[in-house]
Amino acid sequence: MLFLLSPAKTLDFDTPVPAQLPCTEPPFTAQAAQLIEVLRRKSPQEIASLMGLSDKLAALNVARYQAWQPQCTPSQGRQALLAFNGDVYEGLQARTLGAADLDWAQQHLVILSGLYGVLRPLDCMLPYRLEMGTPLATTAGANLYQFWGTRIADYLNAALQAQEQAASQSQGQEAQGHEERIVVNLASQEYFKAVDRKALRARVIDCVFEDFKGGGYKIISFYAKRARGLMARYAITQRITTPAGLEGFALEGYAFARAASSAERLVFRREHPAGHA
Repeated sequence: MLFLLSPAKTLDFDTPVPAQLPCTEPPFTAQAAQLIEVLRRKSPQEIASLMGLSDKLAALNVARYQAWQPQCTPSQGRQALLAFNGDVYEGLQARTLGAADLDWAQQHLVILSGLYGVLRPLDCMLPYRLEMGTPLATTAGANLYQFWGTRIADYLNAALQAQEQAASQSQGQEAQGHEERIVVNLASQEYFKAVDRKALRARVIDCVFEDFKGGGYKIISFYAKRARGLMARYAITQRITTPAGLEGFALEGYAFARAASSAERLVFRREHPAGHA
């Protein structure tokens, strides 16, 4: 089972991280370098227009593209799970996870990225801004979805197969291939669109988080984003590897709504966000 998250626009490269924490290489560094070369050819004004940024933010990111390099060291970059700092990651609270938790997350959590394609939690990344929906033209097409093509789905297929083989070896058996391959989507639609569903050889389960408001249950963006991070944290700390295990999620007042759910869409509801800190 793999869990997918979106990245965050907000980054934290200032808060110290444990010196002994591993820093691994992202799987698609070569492809990221290709995108950086395209971005480096654009002026601050072009970046501002392309991404809808202020002049100040455009200048910041032009400087980031110029400073970016394929070889990332802990002194220059940091582990992806500790670099992102938006609503999802406030729910996940990665800095409070132990070494064993982070090791499990490295095998089961994937952050989708416009620049890097995929980032594992401990992959070393440098500061950047490139949302998946950005209409950045490359030789592969008019946008990043065309650039990434089937690469992300192929990566997920390989990661799920590696999980299968590792589980079989730990049980002292040869891989039988009968275990269901599952991707739990906790990413936004913008990012999950980068996963080619035709190429993906896995069942996809969406998790939906609703709050009671105005006489009914609704998806409230801020709370839903935070809840995606909470679910990722729950999966990591509880070592969830089955769909049934997801149903026990009950952080910050949420509860599994069986009647509103289906096999591919698990709905979690709460009456009010009292548990939100």
